[in-house]
Amino acid sequence: MTRPTLLLLDEPSMGLAPIIVAEIFAIVARLIREEGMSVLVAEQNANLVLEVANHAIVLESGRVVASGSSADLAASGRLGALYLGGAEAGTRH
Repeated sequence: MTRPTLLLLDEPSMGLAPIIVAEIFAIVARLIREEGMSVLVAEQNANLVLEVANHAIVLESGRVVASGSSADLAASGRLGALYLGGAEAGTRH
């Protein structure tokens, strides 16, 4: 394919050195910004993905527990509650 419009990534940071992960996500950000490519990323490191994503959907055991713009999710602190069992964790369902 010479001009793909969609890139699917499954755990692109798993098992890699932080410098390589940073390089991968810099490339992903460039593809989104410069090529207009859509990217679907399944990733455990939510904060890393939120830095490059426009929209995020957070799943827990196959259920959507949070969804919205990446900026809103990052600013809300909701991810910390979901992943660390904070005050909002009991109200996520």
